[in-house]
Amino acid sequence: MDEKKRINIKPGIPVQIIQKQDQRTGNLTEGIVKDILTNSSTHPHGIKVRLENGNVGRVQKIL
Repeated sequence: MDEKKRINIKPGIPVQIIQKQDQRTGNLTEGIVKDILTNSSTHPHGIKVRLENGNVGRVQKIL
């Protein structure tokens, strides 16, 4: 599934995101999508989401 397309991201699905402070290290954070923050239908770096635990980042992998 393509994580760069907004249509594939839905609240309640498990994902791995990369947070702004982890972009250099590539450290991924796992969680459940609460809100979708990107308004455009696609984004080259991944769709920005807020997880249920409050972390914000771009989706790197849909689990």
